[in-house]
Amino acid sequence: MKKQLAIIMVLLMTIFIGFGIIIPVLPDAVTGSGADSFHLGMLLSVYSLASFLMSPVWGGLSDRIGRRPLIMTGALGFSVSFFLFGLAGDNLVLMYVSRILGGLFSGATTACAVAYVADITTEENRTKGMGLVGMSIGLGFIFGPAFGGLLSHFGLQVPFFASSALALATFAFAFFMLPESLTVEMRSKSREAKASRWSAFVGSLKYLYVLSFFVSFTLAGLEATLLLFERDQIGATPTQLGIMFAVSGVVGALIQGGVARRLVKKGQESRVIGIGLLLSALGFVLILFSSSLLTASIYLSVFAAGNALIRPCVTSLITQKTKVGQGVASGLSSSMDSLGRITGPLLGAGIYDYNHSVPFVTGAVLSIAALYLLYRFIVADRADTRTAGQPV
Repeated sequence: MKKQLAIIMVLLMTIFIGFGIIIPVLPDAVTGSGADSFHLGMLLSVYSLASFLMSPVWGGLSDRIGRRPLIMTGALGFSVSFFLFGLAGDNLVLMYVSRILGGLFSGATTACAVAYVADITTEENRTKGMGLVGMSIGLGFIFGPAFGGLLSHFGLQVPFFASSALALATFAFAFFMLPESLTVEMRSKSREAKASRWSAFVGSLKYLYVLSFFVSFTLAGLEATLLLFERDQIGATPTQLGIMFAVSGVVGALIQGGVARRLVKKGQESRVIGIGLLLSALGFVLILFSSSLLTASIYLSVFAAGNALIRPCVTSLITQKTKVGQGVASGLSSSMDSLGRITGPLLGAGIYDYNHSVPFVTGAVLSIAALYLLYRFIVADRADTRTAGQPV
């Protein structure tokens, strides 16, 4: 199990380094082609929309044919999509094709990788495994933008070709190193009992899925408005924003790889989610009082700490308690994340023009409101447990 977890961690970190490489250059690549900033937002949204639609499909398919072939398929799809964007130049249509293609294949790697970890871990160490998944993704987002900034000195298209090469290397690594996690018997059972994407959205788990949407929605809204806010608040530059995200990313990775992996035991997940929601709300409020790069980095790290506590625990609970295949459950979770990333930036950017503080106040309010969803989950889960324990 340790070897398989290590392979999945390397795969996810490599994929998200490749994903993060393009972050510093995407705005200049789009606006440099003559397109206005509207298309930058649209390119981000169509990616998330495609991911929202396809993630449950990939997850359900992986329950029937296995995780390994779909993880490799996703890596190949990523490679092609980045390569097309590198070739796009001033061709806006090709940029859209590239981003839609990337979104379509994103769930084949992320959702199936999460399902893979659920396959090879027990309920007792599930949160530990999901913490390692979150840490790997977080490390990818830390190193990726840094590499992208360095590579951009050789041309705006170079980071895209580098991302394509990394995704291709991920495919090769998975081909030679990654064993299948689902037995033939488990795949046969899944083929006999096909489940729709929404079959996982039942019972107590529906509250966790909505809570997951809230978390992604508020995070995406923050990402869309933080540079604007900190530029107005402390005169922050894009480079300084990168420093803020790097510091907060390190904090998040340490928490997911340390606290979530080592200290959170089975049965404690709900309590930790509640602490994470409170920290996230506090982080949103503190950001409003940023007075320097140092304080802005600290306050963003408070938010990141809360986010890092929430995500692996929510994912762990979903994979522990789902009554359908792990692929379907993980696919729906990935879809809720994508839905938040579609709507979060649109609302955040829209209300920022009305008042610069409103997006962050909204994030704090929604984080507190999510505590009610957590409460409803706890109550419904206890009722499900009592019902399951009664004799038929």
